Amino acid sequence: MDTTSSWINIPAADGQFGAYLALPRGGKGPGIVLLQEIFGVNGHIRNVADQYAADGYVVLAPDLFWRHGPRIELGYDDADWRRAVELKNATDVELAQQDIGHAVHALRAQPGVQGKVGAIGFCFGGLLAYHTAANGQVDVAVAYYGGGIQHQLARAAQVRIPLQLHFGALDAHIPADAVARIATAFDDNDAVEVHVYDQAQHGFNCNHRASYQQRAAAQAHGNTLVFLSEHL
Repeated sequence: MDTTSSWINIPAADGQFGAYLALPRGGKGPGIVLLQEIFGVNGHIRNVADQYAADGYVVLAPDLFWRHGPRIELGYDDADWRRAVELKNATDVELAQQDIGHAVHALRAQPGVQGKVGAIGFCFGGLLAYHTAANGQVDVAVAYYGGGIQHQLARAAQVRIPLQLHFGALDAHIPADAVARIATAFDDNDAVEVHVYDQAQHGFNCNHRASYQQRAAAQAHGNTLVFLSEHL
């Protein structure tokens, strides 16, 4: 990919944390804050950042597990799954939202960022993208298989920006009735889109996982790019 990447440091109230910055060819474009899965800013998330940078966006992926150790990077075997769940359960969601706010501020300050800033999140990051939308921290948000959104629907009325949600029809972690409740919560909000992909499981976008589903990943990526182009 014809992109440039580096790590930068972002100040927070209780320290500083790293974030992976990917720049498009020419170094300029709208901004995207990319929110990690429970596996950290690992190779997959960096690949996604590079992918969206190749699509013309300035992408910043903050390390949201930094309070447990800098740049924790996990894979998808059983041991790393257990560690990932431990880290997710130990992460204060309120502090993570504050960190995302700092990352958005840092992204807007990048000289190459032109226009608006969006958020895209996967798995745990999908839930955080939903919170980011409800907080009004960005101009548009996209959440892939955001586990737990169905338990946070009291915040649905606070979402006043365009929001796109992606789910797999075969997701064992987010069952069909949960997706239906989420969709119903946004029935009266024309700025919210819900996409469900047949034969897709949780993590269908990640080609590092056995649940990767190329067709769903391609469709979701296309839907995301159209959505971003309309709102950023």
